[in-house]
Amino acid sequence: METTKTIPPRREIPAEHTWDLSKLYPNDKAWEQGLEDYTKKAEAIYGFRGTLGKSAEDLADYLDFCRDLGLLEERLGYYSDLRETEDEGSGAARAMTGKFMMAQAKTRAASSWDIPEIQAVPDDRITEFLKHRRLEEYRIYLKKILRYKPYVLSDREERIIALHSEGESVADQAFSVLTNVDLDFGVIDAPEGKLPLSQSTWTVFMEHEDRDVRRRAYKAFYGVFNAHKTTLAALYSGSVKQDVIRARVRGYGSARAAALFPDNVSESVYDSLVAAVNANLGPLHRYYSLRKNVLKLDQLRHYDVYVPLMAGIKKRTSWEEAVELVSAALAPLGDEYVSTLRKGLLGRWVDRYENKGKRSGAFSAGSYVGDPYILMNYKEDALRDVFTLAHEGGHSMHSWYSVSANPFMHYNYTIFEAEVASTFNEELLYRYLEKNAENPELRRYIMNKRADDFLSTLYRQTMFAEFEKRSHELEEGGTPLTADILRGEYRILLEKYFGPEMKLEEESDLEALRIPHFYRAFYVYKYATGISASCALAERVLSGGAKEREDYFAFLKSGGSRFPIDSLKLAGVDMSGPGPVEAVCRAFEGLVAELEKSYNQPTKDQARNVS
Repeated sequence: METTKTIPPRREIPAEHTWDLSKLYPNDKAWEQGLEDYTKKAEAIYGFRGTLGKSAEDLADYLDFCRDLGLLEERLGYYSDLRETEDEGSGAARAMTGKFMMAQAKTRAASSWDIPEIQAVPDDRITEFLKHRRLEEYRIYLKKILRYKPYVLSDREERIIALHSEGESVADQAFSVLTNVDLDFGVIDAPEGKLPLSQSTWTVFMEHEDRDVRRRAYKAFYGVFNAHKTTLAALYSGSVKQDVIRARVRGYGSARAAALFPDNVSESVYDSLVAAVNANLGPLHRYYSLRKNVLKLDQLRHYDVYVPLMAGIKKRTSWEEAVELVSAALAPLGDEYVSTLRKGLLGRWVDRYENKGKRSGAFSAGSYVGDPYILMNYKEDALRDVFTLAHEGGHSMHSWYSVSANPFMHYNYTIFEAEVASTFNEELLYRYLEKNAENPELRRYIMNKRADDFLSTLYRQTMFAEFEKRSHELEEGGTPLTADILRGEYRILLEKYFGPEMKLEEESDLEALRIPHFYRAFYVYKYATGISASCALAERVLSGGAKEREDYFAFLKSGGSRFPIDSLKLAGVDMSGPGPVEAVCRAFEGLVAELEKSYNQPTKDQARNVS
């Protein structure tokens, strides 16, 4: 008899499987009171105007005020955003986010004069101010503000920009609501029954061993996106326009230059990543050829690239089992790290399972006051989700260490650094599972999993990075970003990265219109640099001793006290050059060769000798 599996509503999820937001606010009513307090407190901003250059004490008084207001703002923002992600169809939660954003925009407009006023203080005077003991916890914050001096506008202009900030997220919000709430992808008939197709279950279908199930899910999924392609293209085009306008208004050379400036990352780092990966596409194409041969396919199709090569291996991992696996894999980091993470994962840090309307995917949201919360849509039959748990746990422990070691004004690390801490955990988990595989078949399965992760984190994110660079260049050059233009540019990249073995579908380039990360411009390249750094650091920690481990913790604790390239040097890796990226490309090539040998397929050298 066929069974119908449905996605449960939020109210049916047991409380112990959800996060506990009470460290932020015990309930929505308390949040409303917090918002009222925030609004009243923000009214005092104007009283500080004209005082910041008078003395170090006056400046410190204002920064103390900003610190306290910022802590309150962060609590409010995290609570409303996390409540909204629980059910993006909830009108009450969306109203909370709207109220907060309105209050935040008003506050930012009211304080838009402060950075120009700080930057107007003569250099010799600000240098003296920075020596004062009351400004000790703000020195890094102030130095970063002064660095922006060439790109800060007049008081009036800054106020106008601040007033516009509320509307800048409309495209992102509309995309999220459309794809997670409004679009209905239907159900797919599978051997297991009628299964719901959604953003969250998409990967499960793409890993299904029945090729016809994969094909039908693929066609149904992209059929819905195709029906809304013009709207989706307009939303993404609007997001790109916002990026370009912001950069031009402030005087940056490009949207990419503006995005990289806060991290003090040279555009050459971005370009050297793309160049290094493009120079090493050969192993990627070999892996796709291996996949085609092992799966015994006449043609490799786009819906064949995620299914595990080891057919017939079924491995269900409960939440509790996943936590124990992750804890064992991270044991080289010591008891404090492991016991803290384990307690959080088994406790209430995490919103574990999918519910109707819940945001798809996974993320970690670490704030200064609350727990380092994790959103998951965990599936017991998806080994990938165990790695996702380790990944998000890496983010959360990064937040935990950063909060414990830094004042509020510079505890927040960059995404560039964050993707190192997360993929570092994945690397340790892979090595643990590969070493402790119960049999050769499981070991080969895990090797395939690692190859797929290298592919998705290094190669795929670099492909995304190329697309973002190209889409912004088109906008900056005056080319409208229509659905056809975006799809055409994306298809060029698909053909380059997938290589000659891939038979792309007519719908394949619609993928350009469904990637949420594209609404946070020039973010995805950090996944690729992150895995490059994390592989180097994992090798250093596992082959080293106490010093190497403490170097890694020094990186985690650095928070926002350094720029990311400098903080990674604390841990022992230099990302200013292409070396780490080239090293991880070589590691992937070695893994492909090992898989070719395991599957009795010709290696690169063997193929050359035959020819």
